[in-house]
Amino acid sequence: SRRRFGETVERINHVFPHWFCDNFNKYNGNEDELPVDQHMLISLIAPRPVYIASATGDEWADPNGEFKSGKGAESVYALFGLKGLGVESQPKPNTPIGDAIGYHLREGPHDVMKFDWIQYIQFAKRHFEIK
Repeated sequence: SRRRFGETVERINHVFPHWFCDNFNKYNGNEDELPVDQHMLISLIAPRPVYIASATGDEWADPNGEFKSGKGAESVYALFGLKGLGVESQPKPNTPIGDAIGYHLREGPHDVMKFDWIQYIQFAKRHFEIK
């Protein structure tokens, strides 16, 4: 993201070059020139529900930036008459929030834990009429 926090464009390009096309290298250390940012990618999902999960011990993923990306997408969801996260600041750990945009900050490391799966399933049940 343009925040240059956590795992930067340059680092991710060097460590995982197979994830991106070579053209992405021109944004190494040049994040401000990116034509898109994370909130724009989330906005493209609207009006479909989307869930964002962060972890307190996953600074590489930039939990605050992940939350801000959800906030940034709210205006597009509002165009469809949908509610987004419903809060102005990042919630305390282990406190799921949101409506069409769901979010939680889980205590712990970079991983997918039982807490995450419970939130994903509850979110899916709310939005996809799963019993």
